[in-house]
Amino acid sequence: MKHNALKVLAVAAAASMCLGLAACNNDSSSGSSTSGSGSTAETLSGKVNVGGSTSMEAVVEALREAFAEEYPDVDVTYSPTGSGAGITGATDGTLDIGLSSRALKEEETGVKGTTIALDGISIIVNANNPVSDLSLDDLAKIATGEITNWSELGGNDAPIVFLGREAGSGTRDGFESIVGVEDVCVYNEELTTTGAVIAKVQSNENAIGYASLSAVDDSVKTLTIEGVAPSEETVQDGTYKIQRPFVLVTNESNALSDAAQAFFDFATSDAADDLIRAAGAVPLAD
Repeated sequence: MKHNALKVLAVAAAASMCLGLAACNNDSSSGSSTSGSGSTAETLSGKVNVGGSTSMEAVVEALREAFAEEYPDVDVTYSPTGSGAGITGATDGTLDIGLSSRALKEEETGVKGTTIALDGISIIVNANNPVSDLSLDDLAKIATGEITNWSELGGNDAPIVFLGREAGSGTRDGFESIVGVEDVCVYNEELTTTGAVIAKVQSNENAIGYASLSAVDDSVKTLTIEGVAPSEETVQDGTYKIQRPFVLVTNESNALSDAAQAFFDFATSDAADDLIRAAGAVPLAD
């Protein structure tokens, strides 16, 4: 009987010790957020190189700022070099995460695209332009040089100055593919940033161009397309026809570093929706 009693006491003591250790472990981990790899926000550090689409600048800056509050020792750098450069950077490993404002093409292999938001491509004219609505067919005829005067569209008797982005731009690729004018556009001028397009349209009463919905401000006039204005609601429900995805591009062969994975997880989480919306882009529908 005495032997059995001692055995019972030993088992009880061991159980008590295990419970105590579990409680200590729980106490030590409480209040610490972790990355996907198990690193805590307090200990995670490193550098994350992202780059590519200039149209995604407002979204990326909003994500970077919020991410830095949670992971203060991770340095996320952003290079606005265009979607083509973002995809190339993810492919050759010079970027941890590439940024593209268009879907990946079939020939762009070795990388994976993850859509984090949608964006309407706004058609913009000078604030003094009386034209307020165009059809996709109108846009195609402007882009190809078939329509060259605003009077043909109910506007002033003045030559149309068609502005666009440089080759490799995701905004250009999105506009041309949706309107159906790939490789046949006749531009009066090709510009290397979204901001430059907006500035040129603002300063030229006869200009028309395209720019990301998230970048357009009151300095220019946004046209409706077949009666529909670009907005979060019309992009999300598909009624606004000129829209494209905002994509994170990652290399399929090389795993992300802990720091890069943490940023990727943050950017693709539900918590990022309000940041994306505040930056002028459209979160994915639930």
